[in-house]
Amino acid sequence: MKPFIFSADSHVREPNSLFLDNLPASLKQHAVHTIKDGDALVTKTEHKTIFKLRLAKNPDFGGATRLGIHDLGGRLIDMEKDGIDAEIAFPSLGLWLYAIDDEDAELAQCEIYNDWNNAYFSGHLNRFVRCGVLPVRNLKYAEQELRRIATLGFTAVMLPSIPMTGIPKYNDEAWDPLFRLAGDLGIVFVLHTGTGAETVVNERGPGAAVINYSMQMNDGINAIMYMVSGGLLDRNPKAQVAVIECGASWLAAIAERMDEVYVAHDIFVRPKLSMMPSEIIKRQVTCSFQHDRACIMSRSVTGTRALMWASDYPHAEGTFPHSQSVIEGLFAGIDISEQDKIDILGGNAARLFRFKHEILNPNPQLIAA
Repeated sequence: MKPFIFSADSHVREPNSLFLDNLPASLKQHAVHTIKDGDALVTKTEHKTIFKLRLAKNPDFGGATRLGIHDLGGRLIDMEKDGIDAEIAFPSLGLWLYAIDDEDAELAQCEIYNDWNNAYFSGHLNRFVRCGVLPVRNLKYAEQELRRIATLGFTAVMLPSIPMTGIPKYNDEAWDPLFRLAGDLGIVFVLHTGTGAETVVNERGPGAAVINYSMQMNDGINAIMYMVSGGLLDRNPKAQVAVIECGASWLAAIAERMDEVYVAHDIFVRPKLSMMPSEIIKRQVTCSFQHDRACIMSRSVTGTRALMWASDYPHAEGTFPHSQSVIEGLFAGIDISEQDKIDILGGNAARLFRFKHEILNPNPQLIAA
């Protein structure tokens, strides 16, 4: 029998005019949208170029030909084709909202995206986890929007993986009220790679394609080191953080490294934590991965609950339409129980996001609840 498969990373393409059409006139200059400029796709606002991507000659590279990139019916067809039972979907344009400098425009666009996401997926809550985007230029706005989407039933919301200039780092106590609130509401903070970065293209010389994408795991490494070592997660033990599209094999390495330094440099360590860094990671951190085998082999360090498989549909580096063969190869030659496989492939994500599905919850009344 095929196990329940939950993809902990996928993307949806919201309408290009979503923010242009829905922002008030006073804020429309900050609307994030994309235009084609020659052989490039430019993400921008009226006065700011955010990101410029040279178009690939192969139209499949960015997922443009995937049925489900902007059509929900097509997406469900592709999920069936790939053996995916459920997934959490992240934005496309919305990934760039942290490039907005104006706090009111950032809040307004987060509200617009969150409402669109809710309307788009709400008819299929047995297949999708809704994930919002949280404004961070004003942390009071963040608390306000977190409470609002909680009333809509959201169980996940994005924070930038890299705090922008002018935003507190993740070892700053300024984040405590927000993390405490999220823990109380049962909403998971999701850090998708690249969010908050000024650019995801740091190298243009030899090896750049491999270097730039590989470097993105540093987003997760830095965020988790700051949250754990700075005491943010220790002070807010109910808060949960999921790192997306950074891989997961690094998690065991930093867990052991932080433990080592926490003991060896004890006289310098501030703040003192209530438990070892690796124990906080086991309690509060999860990571998505696609092809990593090392994270499965090192699960004795991180705990199995820290690992969530993902397809990254519809992107070129994703596993569609070969997810089943990728999954088969993940566990080949690794000593692992069937229960651990089940947890990694879907059980961990379902529990983290409080997801209900007929395979997991055969009582129809539970699905409708």
